[in-house]
Amino acid sequence: MAPDAEDREAPTRRDYLKYGGAVVTGGLLAGCTGGSDGGSTPVSTGAESETSTPSTTEDAGYSVTMEPMGTVDFEEPPETWSAFLSTYGDMGIALGKAGGLRGLWNPDTMPTAFYDALPGVDVSFADVAPIAEGGEFDKEIFYELDCDVHLIDPNWLGVLADDWSENDAEEVATQVGPFLGNYIRRRGDDWHDYGYYTLYEAFEVVAEAFDETERYEAFATIHDEMLATIEGTLPPTQDRPTVGLVSVNSDFEGGSFYAYPVQDGNNHKQYRDLEMRGAFDDHIEGSYAEWDYEQLLEVDPDAIVFQYGFSHVSTSEFESRMESMREDPIGSQLSAVQNDRLYRGGGSYQGPVINLFQTEAAARQFYPDSFGEWDGMETLHEDSLTLFDPRRVADIINGTI
Repeated sequence: MAPDAEDREAPTRRDYLKYGGAVVTGGLLAGCTGGSDGGSTPVSTGAESETSTPSTTEDAGYSVTMEPMGTVDFEEPPETWSAFLSTYGDMGIALGKAGGLRGLWNPDTMPTAFYDALPGVDVSFADVAPIAEGGEFDKEIFYELDCDVHLIDPNWLGVLADDWSENDAEEVATQVGPFLGNYIRRRGDDWHDYGYYTLYEAFEVVAEAFDETERYEAFATIHDEMLATIEGTLPPTQDRPTVGLVSVNSDFEGGSFYAYPVQDGNNHKQYRDLEMRGAFDDHIEGSYAEWDYEQLLEVDPDAIVFQYGFSHVSTSEFESRMESMREDPIGSQLSAVQNDRLYRGGGSYQGPVINLFQTEAAARQFYPDSFGEWDGMETLHEDSLTLFDPRRVADIINGTI
């Protein structure tokens, strides 16, 4: 780890960026590969409110407010930034700030095919540094990246790393740049007790920090129109299939699967918006269960969608895992296998762009008669999709609002 704060030179190198609020350490929490929830101590924060109210500061700058940081002051919009995985990374890209992205927790998990489907949008992660190497991170990475703002909930770092402390967060915030982020993946996590933000509530705060409210409002309009289209197009409940949600990171050859109920939070936002009939909802207590083929067959959903299928495996890797399920003597009995309804699903860290594509994919997978047939990722590259216009999204990212 880097030296303590008192070993750093003072004053800070970014006096125009100020940080306020409390952070807490915690134990390791697995999740994106199907691990269990952590049990770290809930947080008491100094946040002023759950919503952001931009205001002008005495130095002619401005401020935004977000739990758990409280109020964060800016003299000017940040130019360089880092983020945790694709939720906030996608927000920055949506706001036209891809050129300033310096670090992500793991750039390799960004679903680049979605950006490739946007005409005239060029997003590359070749020069984006991983904040964590092999799941481990060192505080020094924040000094190396030297970002104006970190779109990361600092408390989440304390959940991931035992040696991350309140002093570390305060040091990085004052010596490098502030934190601005609220962990919005899932409601009900017991490692914090501060307010939860929806995707667009968090996106609005980030847009205010970058002084890009007009871009945010354009995305919010697309999102509202998408939800209205869904509401007017969904088939009756009795005509909807039951869908089992399983992690693509399960042990297919060993026959051990991470199965999920449809949860409240940004991780399953597209499924909630599509009123998905979660096959496992009444069979799992908590956020996940480890099941074998027999337990999957007991519920026997009409379709199975594999979480993280777009972000953690290639097309060939996905098909290889599906073949293992088809060849298993019990797995082959599943209705979803027999009816060829095994689908590559979205990741749980989705920002506004990724959410649009993941909702489109799920709509076609679950309700092809209503939204159009699913034909793999190629479907998402059509000139005109069912739920949104990719050309309009591209225009907003490129500044034509």
